[in-house]
Amino acid sequence: MKAVAILGSPRHKMNTDILLNEIIKGLVSVAVDVEKIQLGKLAIKPCIACGYCEKTGTCFIQDDITPLYDKFNQADIVVVASPLYFNSVSSITKIMVDRCQAFWSSKYVFQQSSIDRQKRRKGIFICTAGSQLSENGFIGATVVMDLFFRAINTEHKGSVLVDNTDKDFVGDNKILLDEVYRMGQELASL
Repeated sequence: MKAVAILGSPRHKMNTDILLNEIIKGLVSVAVDVEKIQLGKLAIKPCIACGYCEKTGTCFIQDDITPLYDKFNQADIVVVASPLYFNSVSSITKIMVDRCQAFWSSKYVFQQSSIDRQKRRKGIFICTAGSQLSENGFIGATVVMDLFFRAINTEHKGSVLVDNTDKDFVGDNKILLDEVYRMGQELASL
């Protein structure tokens, strides 16, 4: 099995990255081949709504996201981790999501899917928030990610949503780390 693990945080070795690394460890422990991609290290241009993908099924912009299209297509598992910024995913994560408009357009407008619609993929979303949130505090991010997973033909198997990380560093929460590690292991068998 192959997995793509996307870090949508500009901060390395902090809360979001720590949780992503735990799920990666869980996946690797059950022989899943994982490629971790740090969006903050890539040069990705935003979608300009030009309509090119509606006519061709692909995006005309050739940048560091272009190889991700094939990685999503080949993956059995997709994990996306982003901090919560203004009740949504980080801007670098949102640029990636927006650029996957090409998948949606290829399926529904161009009528020639550029992603294998028969392949069964599973996805997990990890999101951290610095402040303590109310019950629906993550909804802006979870709605975006649910639509993203649909665009890449991936069954959204669940989310890890952790708030109050400015006060409670996730690296100190062994129970949470163990739970996320197990999620990685279980994701491979679902």
